[in-house]
Amino acid sequence: MIDKGEYSFSTCWNIKKHTVGRGMIEEIKELGFRNVELNYNVTEDMMTTIEPMIEKGEIGVSSVHNVFPFINDKDYDTDSVMLGFDDEAKRKRSVELLIRSMEYANRYGAKAVVVHPGEVPFDYNIDVDLKKLYRDHGKDSPEYQKLWSIMIERRDRLSPLYTQRIQESLEIVSEHAARKGWDIAIGIETRSRSYQMPSLMEAKTICENLAGSPVYLWYDIGHAMMMDRMGLYDNLKELQEVKKYIYGVHIHETLELADHWCPYVHSKDLHYFDHFLEAIDYAKVKVYELKALCEPNEIHESHNLITSKIAARKG
Repeated sequence: MIDKGEYSFSTCWNIKKHTVGRGMIEEIKELGFRNVELNYNVTEDMMTTIEPMIEKGEIGVSSVHNVFPFINDKDYDTDSVMLGFDDEAKRKRSVELLIRSMEYANRYGAKAVVVHPGEVPFDYNIDVDLKKLYRDHGKDSPEYQKLWSIMIERRDRLSPLYTQRIQESLEIVSEHAARKGWDIAIGIETRSRSYQMPSLMEAKTICENLAGSPVYLWYDIGHAMMMDRMGLYDNLKELQEVKKYIYGVHIHETLELADHWCPYVHSKDLHYFDHFLEAIDYAKVKVYELKALCEPNEIHESHNLITSKIAARKG
């Protein structure tokens, strides 16, 4: 099996088919990965068989995904207001949970914690309706544009407030990490729903305002492609502005509005994903975040294309 070197692989690929942690990690190792990202569905029970593998050096941990390990609480799942909660007690709890994730990251020698920092809250998941209109009628249709304008008006109006809250929460976490002497990046991830934060410019604001802290951008390529298609931001243009804030990347490709596919292989487009090779090369942590439908041969093919193209770019 081809050694995947510095590249890491998220457990989101095969977590649903395993109940024992060791088996899940062994399957990822068979793909040639020496490092994993432990995603937010990994349980404490699974870690009882994974921790010995980490201690023996059988597997490295590149990153953990907040909230880690898994907690069964909808208020703090991956799609929540999280670090921006209006409710002080909930926001405090979100901060505590991120610190807990960082403690685990520190214990496992991980370089980063991936964070979904928050969102502009809506009464319902307006993004589901937007994506349905996009698929049924297209981005330029009056139906889509009407609902989009409702969403974006509220999002733009409340974004400064929630950006400030998220920033304050991250400041508390950063100060705690400094006191502990942890050398762990906090990567705020580009998201997959239009009302979620941060956009690339929101991430830039937070990173600039927290300069000197361990807060960076975690550039999720597939999510950014999706938000570009929906009209939230100009991904390729703004990527140039935020590139220097990137610490880690989630590598996957979006087909229309469906994410977590193997780059190049599933889109059959051998050129568009080239736009993201520089960001992948630049990132200190490079993680494949693929769906269960991606087959091992497709994963290998995709990885070979990415690495050979990056090597060719360097001449």
